[in-house]
Amino acid sequence: MIQSMTGYGKALVAYQGKKINVEIKSLNSKQLDLSTRIAPLYREKEMEIRQMIAERVIRGKVDFCIWIEKDAVVDAAQVNTALMDNYYQQLKGFADARELSVADWIPILTRMPDVLTKSEVEVLDDTEWDVVRTGVIEAIQHLVDFRTQEGAALEKKFGEKIDNIEKLLHSIEPYEKARVEKIRGRIVDGLKQIPEAEYDKNRLEQELIYYIEKLDISEEKQRLANHLNYFRETMNDAPGQGKKLGFIAQEMGREINTTGSKSNQAEMQNIVVKMKDELEQIKEQVLNAL
Repeated sequence: MIQSMTGYGKALVAYQGKKINVEIKSLNSKQLDLSTRIAPLYREKEMEIRQMIAERVIRGKVDFCIWIEKDAVVDAAQVNTALMDNYYQQLKGFADARELSVADWIPILTRMPDVLTKSEVEVLDDTEWDVVRTGVIEAIQHLVDFRTQEGAALEKKFGEKIDNIEKLLHSIEPYEKARVEKIRGRIVDGLKQIPEAEYDKNRLEQELIYYIEKLDISEEKQRLANHLNYFRETMNDAPGQGKKLGFIAQEMGREINTTGSKSNQAEMQNIVVKMKDELEQIKEQVLNAL
């Protein structure tokens, strides 16, 4: 079953007023090229996250991101009322001694050092990490599901193109058989145009056989047919066969090119051009295969 290297997955999990978003997306790449953006609280788990991704994603240019959304109540700054009261007593004493009037102390007091403080530095505990880890697994699974869906479309496309090449290969046979007689007739007719020419008919027959054997494409046809079947078999292997399919497509191209170089007949060359067009479409799409 083919998987595409293009995919997207996302998950959302919650823990104590926090919404943890996990997002992963991938594009084509020869190797696993992984870049991460992880919220500071979970950065200590980066190596574990990378290992989880590598085991399922295998190959591709992958962007992974975790970020946190906090409820306003959870994220609100804490007011240090004792410190605020201390500042007030000092400032009010200073103002009264100098007969200064202050209409509103609140704006002044809230700007004093450490009156408004954020919660203490968070520490990741095992319970929270279990929740986040579940989100990471879910996002990766969604990515794999996306890749599998895209891979099914690729597999269908490859199957169509392989079938087309196979049909074109069979369509060469009638022209191939007629070609032998045409070559023989053309040479004999050419000799007849030279009445004074003398030749050994047996030797001519031998030369014709040698010439026709040089243009014979039986081996190329057989090898190409084998490559087509091998391509189909490989598509049914476990995911991760993209490189192998690329190599098989290259071998198919060699046989088609050799067939074209030996095809000294317009109809056969037209068929070879059509086969090349089908193969080029396979080569373009096989780059998307995992």
